[in-house]
Amino acid sequence: MSQPKADLLALLTELSFERRHVVLSSGKTSDFYIDCKQTLLHPDGMALTGTVLVDAWQQQGFAIDAVGGPTLGADPMTCAFVLQARRRGLAVPGFFVRKEAKGHGTMAFIEGTRSVVAGATALMLEDVITTGASSVRAIGRLREAGLEVAALFCLVDRLDGGRQAIEEAGVPVTAMFTRDDFIRPNEVAR
Repeated sequence: MSQPKADLLALLTELSFERRHVVLSSGKTSDFYIDCKQTLLHPDGMALTGTVLVDAWQQQGFAIDAVGGPTLGADPMTCAFVLQARRRGLAVPGFFVRKEAKGHGTMAFIEGTRSVVAGATALMLEDVITTGASSVRAIGRLREAGLEVAALFCLVDRLDGGRQAIEEAGVPVTAMFTRDDFIRPNEVAR
């Protein structure tokens, strides 16, 4: 594991991981919660996230025209990626996918469309995937807008079937971390 990735895992563990009973957005219950926004909105967390995500993308070596994902979780990830890519001399514009179309102004589901146009190849980002339902919905919105989704990168895969659902929608998934990075194999976690 690279040093930036190890540092990001340590920060996620410190700021974002909690052992407690919680009802997830999917309706499932769990005995742990990972609130990635706590890390993503920390200066070191945002910087490390940008580094880890851009490193992973460059290691995989596929071309993209844009990067983004569902608001709110992917918003700071997108900003971190765009900035880190720019620091490396790469111009990759970002976008945000809304859950619902705006009720005023552009009435848009996708923000950033002046820089991201139909026909673009996108890397989608997610903070945490559980069932994959919100990711699959966002992929559908992007496809409706004429974008091709090349891959999805998430910070944490809870290992609850989300990867499979997303890959069944035709999008390969790369998780920077999984539940197993936070919970030892002999611990009970649902």
